Amino acid sequence: MARPNVVVNLADKLAKLDEYWAPYIVGQLNDLHVKIVKLQGEFVWHEHDDTDEFFMVISGSVTIELEGLDDAVLSAGEFFVVPRGVRHRPVAEEECELVLLEPAGTPNTGEVSESELTASEQWL
Repeated sequence: MARPNVVVNLADKLAKLDEYWAPYIVGQLNDLHVKIVKLQGEFVWHEHDDTDEFFMVISGSVTIELEGLDDAVLSAGEFFVVPRGVRHRPVAEEECELVLLEPAGTPNTGEVSESELTASEQWL
């Protein structure tokens, strides 16, 4: 866990990631995990009934498709919060690097528990 006296360099951590859609925990703030992930292609449609989900783009761009709402198109330096219960799907045409904030124990695929993209919680 990243304690208050530990500096986390996101560029160094992101450089260690070698696969897409596999988030890693790099810190914890109260009950929230701070995660990093690289994306490319399309994720699965899913939702989180009990929590909002924070996406912040470090590099590249991502479109967060939202069922019944306008898509959120994000570039480096921008963030978006998907409200709890909103079905969504991130799509990145080219490699994109993100920071995610979500409660510890939140599955990356929400209610879709049997996807090849479902990741276990891992610290980096």
